[in-house]
Amino acid sequence: MKKLTAFLIFLIFLCAVSTAYAHPPSEIKITFDPNTKILTAVIMHSVSNPLSHYIGKVDIGLNGTEIASLNFSRQENNQSQTVTYTMPDVKKSDVIFVEGYCNISGKLKKEITVEKESTPDCGK
Repeated sequence: MKKLTAFLIFLIFLCAVSTAYAHPPSEIKITFDPNTKILTAVIMHSVSNPLSHYIGKVDIGLNGTEIASLNFSRQENNQSQTVTYTMPDVKKSDVIFVEGYCNISGKLKKEITVEKESTPDCGK
């Protein structure tokens, strides 16, 4: 019985320690270029090893509906993961959301409202 209790305490401690290192992204910086129709999102997630602790998934949505889910097996650097996505159907007043998921635990969702229409090329 004492061994079982000690083992359970060890397991609880191990779980607590592993989740202590996990954390959601701290910020998501979203930009959308109405002329190129390209969304850029920089998901801030400071980690010591981007091969084992990283942004594992990013969901992209338009007006409340998810339109893309991107999966990653590592983070591009120790500070952030950047994603770009072409969104040809976006227009002024549409709401774009980006949700980043830590591969261990936690997520963060941010949204922006598109404020400008694309400007015509005027034959250039």
